[in-house]
Order: sequence, then structure tokens, then C-alpha cells
Amino acid sequence: MIKIAPSILSADFAYLGRDVEAIATADYVHFDVMDGIFVPNISIGIPVLKSIRKVTQLPIDAHLMIVQPVHYVEQFCDAGADLVTCHVEADTPENIHLALEKIHSKGKKAGVVVKPNTRAEAVLPFIKECDLILVMTVEPGFGGQKFMADMMPKVAQIRKYIDERNPACELEVDGGVDAVTCHECIKAGANVLVAGSAVYKAADIPEKIKELRG
Repeated sequence: MIKIAPSILSADFAYLGRDVEAIATADYVHFDVMDGIFVPNISIGIPVLKSIRKVTQLPIDAHLMIVQPVHYVEQFCDAGADLVTCHVEADTPENIHLALEKIHSKGKKAGVVVKPNTRAEAVLPFIKECDLILVMTVEPGFGGQKFMADMMPKVAQIRKYIDERNPACELEVDGGVDAVTCHECIKAGANVLVAGSAVYKAADIPEKIKELRG
């Protein structure tokens, strides 16, 4: 089954509880964390995560776009994240391995993320430790960007790696996913789709979530 993870970065933060409850038919709540250093924007953090944990039963998928995530992953787990992903570009391989270990030690799922300019092979050192791998189909840092179709061969390559080395691992894409591009992502092998604007700008959110499943 194709899973949908609406990004609350596109929600109305004045009514965040309402907007989190509005995506109850989805599979994950995608929670984007930006530090203004790893990416050129600052978003939300642990206090907001604690708050939304109270209003949803969905698993929370925390995407850490921050430097040295190893120092923070345990706090995000304790705040209510069910899945925490770290960028392979954000620290040394040793520290990314340690971050994944810390997440698992908290009883949570862990994964890695690759930016558009990062090669598919970058996930290989971590693949057996991952419950999910996320491929960015826009440059991380801002919502509402145009989908990068040229990332689909990378998605397909990582799907091949997963099937060969860790079939239980999920493959997620994030960036510019809508009712058209979702089909390209699914065809390339993704089974979890992050969508922000496409969901939150829809007149009927549950119907849009259903449509995005392909």
C-alpha cells in the first residue's frame, strides 16, 4: 500500500491542532525540522512536536534538516516522534551511525535522507540500519518547490538496493509531490509520499490523500 505523509510545514500554524487532525486519514505526520545552518531556513522543533503529539494518533515522521543530528535525536524521540530521519550530509558517517543507534535504543524507527546532489550509493553504509530512506525531490529548506523528475532514477536505484539488502525498509520521497507527480514516484519504487501544499491547499483533504495514493 502507498502511504501518505502530509507535511505540516504547509499547515496554518495559527490552527495547527486543527490542521493535524484534518489529515487523520493519512499514514504519517511529516514533521520538518530546519536549523538555519544545514538548510537556509528555520522551522519548528521539540516544543511543537510535543504539542502535536497530543492531538494525533498517527505516527510522527521527524525529518531533521539539522547539523550534527546525533546530539538531538534522543530528544525528538522523547518528544513523541515515532520515526526520525537524519541527512547523510549532516555529519560524519560515524556520527550518523551513532544517531541511528540512539534512535533505535529509544524503541523508535530510524532512517537516512539524501539531498538531490547526493548519489544513491551514499545510503549503502546505513541501509541495513534503516527502517526508511528518504529521497529529496527538491532542495531541502522550503515548501512549495517544483518537483525534480530527474531524481526518479535515484529513487529506482535505492529501491533496488533496498530490495537486495533490507526489504523491510520503506522508501519515501519528499518535495513537489502532487496528484500528477505521485505516479512517477510510485513507478520509481517509492511507497511513502510526503506532500505539503497538495494536501493543505485541497478543498477536500481526505479525498486528496486518497488521490495521492495513486
